[in-house]
Amino acid sequence: MKKWYDEEYEFEIEVTGFLRGDRTERYCRNGEEIGDRYTCTYGCPVNENGQGICSKTMMILFPVMEAVRSGGDLENIGGFGRYSKDIVCPDGCVSFRLTAKRTGNENFFKGKFFE
Repeated sequence: MKKWYDEEYEFEIEVTGFLRGDRTERYCRNGEEIGDRYTCTYGCPVNENGQGICSKTMMILFPVMEAVRSGGDLENIGGFGRYSKDIVCPDGCVSFRLTAKRTGNENFFKGKFFE
């Protein structure tokens, strides 16, 4: 892989709780624990051990991340700030908080990379 573009946003996804008790055994196949953190720019989020976030959860996260990249305000889709939104995994087991931070780089589509 040869990443050639420095993304406009960085994302952090933190595990904030469970909806079915106080542990993930028998519920979450990824083994999430409260306080686990994943980070990414454009690729899929990974934790400090290099393990990726649940693929089902990524299906929920990707459109929200694209909304941010497109200049959207997450409050318009139930977020509690322009760049923050709580999300529940599709299995209804784990709750996450997505937070975006601007990196100061140009937007992929508006930047003049090829001139």
